[in-house]
Amino acid sequence: MVTKKIAAPKKPRPLKVRNGGTLTESGFWSFIRSALRQKSRWWKPISQAKANAKRAYKGPLKRQKFEYQCNQCKKWYADKNVNVDHVIPAGALNCAEDLPGFVERLFCEVEHLQVLCIHCHDIKSKEDKLKLTKNKKL
Repeated sequence: MVTKKIAAPKKPRPLKVRNGGTLTESGFWSFIRSALRQKSRWWKPISQAKANAKRAYKGPLKRQKFEYQCNQCKKWYADKNVNVDHVIPAGALNCAEDLPGFVERLFCEVEHLQVLCIHCHDIKSKEDKLKLTKNKKL
């Protein structure tokens, strides 16, 4: 005897109401958030924060000219192993009301930026996301 599985009722798909019916509300804000983050790479205080943590490299690798100190663990790393981090996270951008605060925190001055190695940045990012989800539940 073969038993037939009963399919669970499908969840309704979110309506695509933005960009001529091609983006959901969530997709639209993801698009805006991504564009703002991409433009923030040319924000001068970000390069200044990195320059403040830089020193000449004196090791055996001939192609490496500089290294950067992690603000958390205080070790020195190559350029590809560090990130510039916002001390106060830029946060979420899920609706128009979030936009002014997100932009203000994303395009901050050098005092609110720090250089972190990839490992320390991952730990801090996870903690920030955990705090954000806890605040949402309250």
